Amino acid sequence: MCGATTSLRMDFESHYLSYKQLVDERLQSLIGHSQPASLYEPTHYVLSGGGKRIRAILVMLAAEAVGGTGTAALDAGVGVEILHNFTLVHDDIMDSAATRRGRATVHTRWDEGTAILVGDVMIGLAHRTLLATQPPPHLVEVLLAFTQGIIDVCEGQSLDREFELRHDVTLDDYMHMIGMKTGRLVETAAEVGGWIGDGTTEQIAGLRAYARHVGQAFQIQDDLLDITAEEAELGKKLGGDVIEGKKTYLLVRALERVRDGADRELLDTLLANKGLPESRIPDMRDLYERHGILDAARADVAEAIEAAKRDLQVLAETPARDMLVWFAHMLMNRNK
Repeated sequence: MCGATTSLRMDFESHYLSYKQLVDERLQSLIGHSQPASLYEPTHYVLSGGGKRIRAILVMLAAEAVGGTGTAALDAGVGVEILHNFTLVHDDIMDSAATRRGRATVHTRWDEGTAILVGDVMIGLAHRTLLATQPPPHLVEVLLAFTQGIIDVCEGQSLDREFELRHDVTLDDYMHMIGMKTGRLVETAAEVGGWIGDGTTEQIAGLRAYARHVGQAFQIQDDLLDITAEEAELGKKLGGDVIEGKKTYLLVRALERVRDGADRELLDTLLANKGLPESRIPDMRDLYERHGILDAARADVAEAIEAAKRDLQVLAETPARDMLVWFAHMLMNRNK
């Protein structure tokens, strides 16, 4: 039985990797030798930056899960992936981030003006690539989902920035924000794939709920990795959220649980100074550990993944549905 399970897992992994290769090849074919080079060289730099291509592949897997084919959804998936990378370029400018996936960010390697233009042109490339999909039976729904995804991500990013100035952010506030900023494009990917695969309204609602829970788990896991991973694996500075004073799941939970004593003084110092020096990162990690914040985060990640699996029960029991379950677990078993 164990051998059969291992074999099935490898089949899922091979399927994922084959789709990832298709996505990477399609991304590389988009730019070519386009002019002006001052715009397209940094754009190519972004799109060749690697990553798991989560959103693109989810579009393809969602199409399969409702009875369609993944390859028919390739261009739509690549469009969503480009859109995701656009958000990263502009996020990096707003966060003054020096690196992304272990490489210099666009505004660092070039300049802020170039990075803004690169992000802008990527929105256009995303729409053009999406529209290269053979007209699906639900083209209007696909375009509406795609466009709403852009709006919601911008709203989520705006909320994230507002939270920098607030000391009263609740866990519900935070979960709403990450649902918009991080989860919405994952949800968009599942919805777009469902429509392209000609899924029913009920199936697409299930896919969206699945993606919402996966996105939630992904962001909490990301907050955990920021302070628990190895820096070389993370691809960016460990404890960056602490240094920047970002409102993360861990910080918001700690503010709710820790009311007095030296630990509360440390949290209040972080809020007052909008961050802590790098030397205090071990102190914050210790605080999170002692107050059960890290365990609470891990429990919420596990709960969200279980909810995502339940959401898939509206789909027929097929290998494509099982692939989505594997996909959710794969995303949580990561170190960056």
